[in-house]
Amino acid sequence: MKIKNKVHITSLGCPKNSVDTDKLAELLARNGFVFVDSEDAADMLLINTCGFISSAKEESVNEILRLASLKNSRRKLIVFGCLAKRYMDELIREIPEIDAIMGVYENEKILQYCKGVAGESFKPEAVHDHFMLNTDTEGYPFAYLKISDGCDRKCTFCAIPSIRGRFRSIEPESVLEDALRYIESGKKELILVAQDITSYGKGIKDQSLPKLLKQIAAIDADFRIRLLYLYPVNIDDELLDVIAGEEKIYKYFDIPLQHSEDRLLRLMGRRGSRQEYIKLIRRIRRMIPGAVLRTTFIVGFPSETERDFEGLTDFVEEIRFDRLGVFKFSREEGTPSYSLSGQVPDAVMERRLSEIMQRQALVSLEKNRELVGQRYEALVDEVCDDHIIARLYSHAPEIDGVVIIDRENESHIIRPGEFVDVEITEGLEYDLRAVVSDSRKAG
Repeated sequence: MKIKNKVHITSLGCPKNSVDTDKLAELLARNGFVFVDSEDAADMLLINTCGFISSAKEESVNEILRLASLKNSRRKLIVFGCLAKRYMDELIREIPEIDAIMGVYENEKILQYCKGVAGESFKPEAVHDHFMLNTDTEGYPFAYLKISDGCDRKCTFCAIPSIRGRFRSIEPESVLEDALRYIESGKKELILVAQDITSYGKGIKDQSLPKLLKQIAAIDADFRIRLLYLYPVNIDDELLDVIAGEEKIYKYFDIPLQHSEDRLLRLMGRRGSRQEYIKLIRRIRRMIPGAVLRTTFIVGFPSETERDFEGLTDFVEEIRFDRLGVFKFSREEGTPSYSLSGQVPDAVMERRLSEIMQRQALVSLEKNRELVGQRYEALVDEVCDDHIIARLYSHAPEIDGVVIIDRENESHIIRPGEFVDVEITEGLEYDLRAVVSDSRKAG
């Protein structure tokens, strides 16, 4: 009997989902399964789905249907993750090509199913003593480091708590082990992710995010740390002191505020107020000169009026965020906001989103032009024939802009994963152009 142990995994959604995919891939690899790049060569097609908002759900369903079209008598389709957890019955009913469906936190169950597909003659043996995580960032010098899962927040627009469950901190020993593995594999930027990283340490005695940051920063190597998803009211002076004092931590604050108007914040189930947010931002900028602030907002939340929206745009112009993302409200089944009155038409949401992003583009252009002539350390992501793609501390990968470096005055061969000193020569709306001023090899 032929052994069916060739696996292909598709991972959708956020970086947190990518880490989950990597953990499953590691488990399968340690049990003798072989990963293939070609879907046609696979015995099992696995897909980790996202079910956060409408656009993510649509992408996941379309990808499941595409993989279903590749099915044949010997190939199995295994669907898991957030969408699978949230809409398991509907997916089974509507897409009969699915052979197995699991939710979240079910890696062992997936492993046992795959062993069954492989056949009775399959003798699983550990074939990888050191499996490389972060497969989605392979070839790039950064890695996502997940430090917790689940969420205890009561945001009325969010389905994550019902999908991922209560907040759980990952043991620091496990986090540090993954951090060291990434660094030893050549990663130069560790990006801490979770639904709410500022709650890290909850459930673990004498542990907190500031303490974890010190533990990671103490690793003896040349690398940087970036923080994503900071809940605003949990940012205290202890955390700011650690960020300010640790050279390895980028002075980059990703703080999803979601809105500025108090009435909308209360309806959203968000803690904090407009004035508290302003005080927090002023405190960050006072304590950490040069700090970069990124946020996200939701437009079109039920009952959002033109006056509410004008308050939000005034807030954006007052604060002048370095980075800003805007999302249209997504009406999600099972969330409190689904049944709220005053649902905003999509055309109105689209206009509001466009208006804020147009204003932000001008702010971003002005801020980038102010950087011309200044020198910064940049981390190289890609090296092309005539230019280099790199990022400053102010650029998170995959969501912010980049630095485009001219290669004409290169003093040595520059490689991905190298830190180089650059001088900014031009500021564009979201990207920067630069030349190498004085490069040095990292590590």
